[in-house]
Amino acid sequence: MADDEPGYEQARDELAQVVAKLEAGGLSLEDSLALWERGEALARVCERHLAGAREKVEAVLREAESEDTPRPSH
Repeated sequence: MADDEPGYEQARDELAQVVAKLEAGGLSLEDSLALWERGEALARVCERHLAGAREKVEAVLREAESEDTPRPSH
């Protein structure tokens, strides 16, 4: 993730604002397209954050599972 990329909560909140503005209507086509593009970018940021969190959870679960697996004694 880029250093200047917003955190998940910030991106999610801004995305919600973008959606609300688009749903409210009354914007020019140019403004609507610009907001749509911003919304798409914010959605990708959220997805990257969620994918990273998913990977961390899966790694912890794999580690916990390997610790719970009995090792054969010699």
